[in-house]
Amino acid sequence: MLAIVERDTGWTSSAPAPVSADELLGRVATGDQAAFSDLYDELSGRVLGLVTRLLRDRAQSEEVTQEIFLEVWQQAARFDRKRGTAASWILTMAHRRAVDRIRASQASHDRDTKIGIRDFESGFDQVSESVEIRIEHERVTRALAKLTEFQRQAVQLAYYGGFSHSEMAEQLGVPIGTVKTRLRDGMIRLRDEMGVTS
Repeated sequence: MLAIVERDTGWTSSAPAPVSADELLGRVATGDQAAFSDLYDELSGRVLGLVTRLLRDRAQSEEVTQEIFLEVWQQAARFDRKRGTAASWILTMAHRRAVDRIRASQASHDRDTKIGIRDFESGFDQVSESVEIRIEHERVTRALAKLTEFQRQAVQLAYYGGFSHSEMAEQLGVPIGTVKTRLRDGMIRLRDEMGVTS
């Protein structure tokens, strides 16, 4: 207790002496919640300031500050006065936590970037593949146009319609031998038009 004496009036009052952060942290180590509240009031501004300077994001800084004080509550018994002050111990903890958050954020950003690149490349491959299919379809359409009408009918019924020889013969009203000949001749000409070598 600190005695304050007014010499002129003779008035005397007692006020509690300020408790150091070191003492408060010692009490926190014993589970003293009031001491923890006082310690938080005394140092949270400095901790938040340090973390904000590193993270540059107010919401994240407030979250990290809460994490730091939770760690202070849980680890207070590990504080060693011989190695420094409570404030320096807590600020060192704050610096470490903020740097960890920056690293985690960077790792997350890098991971998102890799996924984005992978997805972009995958999307690009799909586009490329669809272009190739369209080009190939156009080549086939041009080659089909070079066939005789009978050859084209046979090829389209067989490959696009999925008809058997007998079904094609029935649909076209011709013998199966004729269907086979048209189909064979159409396929040979189609290969030639598309430049396919057997």
